Amino acid sequence: MPESDSIVLPTAASVRAAAERLRGAANVTPVMRSRTLDERSGATVFLKCENFQRGGAFKFRGAFNAVSLLSDEERARGVLAYSSGNHAQAVALTGRLLGVNTAVVMPMDAPAPKIAGTRGYGAEVILYDRSGRSREEIAAELREERGMTLIPPYDHPGVIAGQGTAALELIEEVGALDVVMTPCGGGGLLSGSALAAGEASPGCRVIGVEPELADDATRSFRTGQLASVHNPPTIADGLRTPSLGRYTFPLVRQNVSGMRTVTEAQIVEAMRFLWTRMKLVVEPSGAVPVAALLADSDAFRGKRVGIVISGGNVDLASACELFGAG
Repeated sequence: MPESDSIVLPTAASVRAAAERLRGAANVTPVMRSRTLDERSGATVFLKCENFQRGGAFKFRGAFNAVSLLSDEERARGVLAYSSGNHAQAVALTGRLLGVNTAVVMPMDAPAPKIAGTRGYGAEVILYDRSGRSREEIAAELREERGMTLIPPYDHPGVIAGQGTAALELIEEVGALDVVMTPCGGGGLLSGSALAAGEASPGCRVIGVEPELADDATRSFRTGQLASVHNPPTIADGLRTPSLGRYTFPLVRQNVSGMRTVTEAQIVEAMRFLWTRMKLVVEPSGAVPVAALLADSDAFRGKRVGIVISGGNVDLASACELFGAG
């Protein structure tokens, strides 16, 4: 298996193994089409709707796969995570399904439905102030105190492999694609999708999309030097991660074809289209790749394009404010 800095990176085989573990546990989410979207983009577009996944986002795939790989002794000690919301809910739900105690470090300003959902699935929620200590520092202390196993939101081989199963399912359902686009925060979904597409649809270009206000992965991809951001003020709360990780950075560099960025206004426009024309409740992070498609349709004209809609855990009051302001 390929290695980078003495770590063993997941492969396309890891994604296929994850798909077997997830069989019967994860939802096989629908693929949606829109004639209007095809006309506006000049492409044939397939939306993999992970907003219909358990927990409301693709994160369930990675969390369930990673926890499933733990030993009985590790499960008995419990699982610890940190997240702004979707990974938090995924870990909490996985814990409930597999009988594992879970604790999650979440920012105080995380969307209220995500905090409520995490608690509702039975996890202990530890809130922190983003302007103070980092979630990584807090989680490290808790891990030392409690002996729990840390499952991070993206930089983990089992998480990456599980998240890649969304793209694998998409290609298996619709056939070969010219392009696959996903949102990019820490790069777990993007790198896992690139592994899946590389085997299931050879020649497919995999593109990650970020908000302009949180463009660390784009800069990292283009320069080869790991860049970072600190609490970027984007509405796409799921993409506010500080940087790509030890696993995701080399995977993105090796397997991803390109990166794009979109403005906050373009994200809102994509959300409005998905909500009003396709009747899909999609959170800002999930709308980011659709925003890239609509912003530069010439780049995708005549192509078969698959897009992973990453989630639909949206704060309705915040969404209404965004639409009203627009």
